[in-house]
Amino acid sequence: MSLTEYTERINAIEAQASDQGESLASEAGEIEDFAPQDLQTMLERARTIRVEVDEAVADIVPPEQVADVHDLVFDWHQDFIATEEALAVRAGSTPHTADGWTDLSDSPEMEAYRSAIADGKHVCLEFQERLDATEARGAFADTPWIPGEMKEVVERVLGCVWFPDNPEDVYRYPSAASTS
Repeated sequence: MSLTEYTERINAIEAQASDQGESLASEAGEIEDFAPQDLQTMLERARTIRVEVDEAVADIVPPEQVADVHDLVFDWHQDFIATEEALAVRAGSTPHTADGWTDLSDSPEMEAYRSAIADGKHVCLEFQERLDATEARGAFADTPWIPGEMKEVVERVLGCVWFPDNPEDVYRYPSAASTS
């Protein structure tokens, strides 16, 4: 498979998943009194999207020049699914109270989730560094790509724009002191 074919297939998979993810995020944003069980539902639906991505990617054999970064990205992706599943289970049993949200926010499952998101950001940056290094070695010399398009591969494959600036603050329930 050429790099062009690879990128086209990955971009098509990501575009579908991104559309589904945007729809899911929009629905979540419309919930007025977001409960832990709503979080569970959203995580379960996100998991379905991620599994579809993994299934679609499973039959792709990446070109040699990006095989290592492909494995890096999709190994992280598979690990993230398990982390997300554990958080969904925890959220489903969490009472919709301030104490419940605080307990969920401080739970090992939430900590693992936040850590996995931070790892994902790291993977994204490492992916870009590896692509840049591959390009610097001239591995892309015979392909019709320019550096800006290589960055797009990273953005499209991982959806790097979806990573929060501060993963440590994801789903952190505000303390009583900060709401008064």
